[in-house]
Amino acid sequence: MRTIQRDILALQDELKLPLTQEGDRYSILDGYVLPPVSLSLYEAVAAFLSLRLTLRQMDRKNPHIKRAITKIAALLPQSLATDINASVSPIIESPEDTELVHVFEQIALAWTTRRKMHITYQALQSNEIKEWELEPYFVETTGVGYSTYVIGNAVREDKQGIFTFKLDRIRSAQVLDTNFEIPPEFDITKLLSSSWGIIWGEETEIKLKFSPAVARRVKESTWHPSQVLEDLSDGSVLMTLKIGSTLEITPWIRSWGPDVEVLSPEELRNSFKQYANQLFNIYTPYQREGEARDDSPRPL
Repeated sequence: MRTIQRDILALQDELKLPLTQEGDRYSILDGYVLPPVSLSLYEAVAAFLSLRLTLRQMDRKNPHIKRAITKIAALLPQSLATDINASVSPIIESPEDTELVHVFEQIALAWTTRRKMHITYQALQSNEIKEWELEPYFVETTGVGYSTYVIGNAVREDKQGIFTFKLDRIRSAQVLDTNFEIPPEFDITKLLSSSWGIIWGEETEIKLKFSPAVARRVKESTWHPSQVLEDLSDGSVLMTLKIGSTLEITPWIRSWGPDVEVLSPEELRNSFKQYANQLFNIYTPYQREGEARDDSPRPL
């Protein structure tokens, strides 16, 4: 009996197999074992590129992504597989966060097997860790903040609704035995259609004017499904967007530096005015040694 118990613990702790118990019988969680997949050369390259992009966006190593890339590389010609493994080696050597990996595993199980889960979560602006019962409807990785999020119906004492949880802020996660169904009216594509990354809400129209120096680069990419580009007579480009939140797009706008001007909305334009004044104060040398710097915003 002790040998059996040790074997069960080894399956759970070392091999990470999710086991369920009914009386004296143990079984692997339904949906855990997946059938083998055959990929064409082009599909394997596409899968590798997707995994590499995900891996580059994570500052802490996820062994599951590492193994997935290794398996994809094994499907490709040997010379290419060698180059692939060498290219991801520096990324893979980043430190592994065992707690975050456990959260990832629990969310993956709950999401794919349609099981509720219990999580404890600490929001960014809160010192309090709160308990939630979560039905994971979708998992999304976004380049905004290089983070992974789980979206779903969540309940706690005083709240219920569709919420987004960042995996890095989930302090603990446990898959429950209770199943759930995703409502047919839930449409993740529609929900995130106006978001720049993961935040959705009432749409705000944004107008940006890009200088001639970056006009060609701006027109090379589809930055958002809602974008409309207009060539102006001076060689610049006017971009019009409809975004659910200006919070996530602000760092992207800043990345263009002086080659972009926020035309509207007025609130966003004013925030960039203040940002420009702050930069001016930082990089303007003092007129006299020891003179106090004026950090108050200057009118532009």
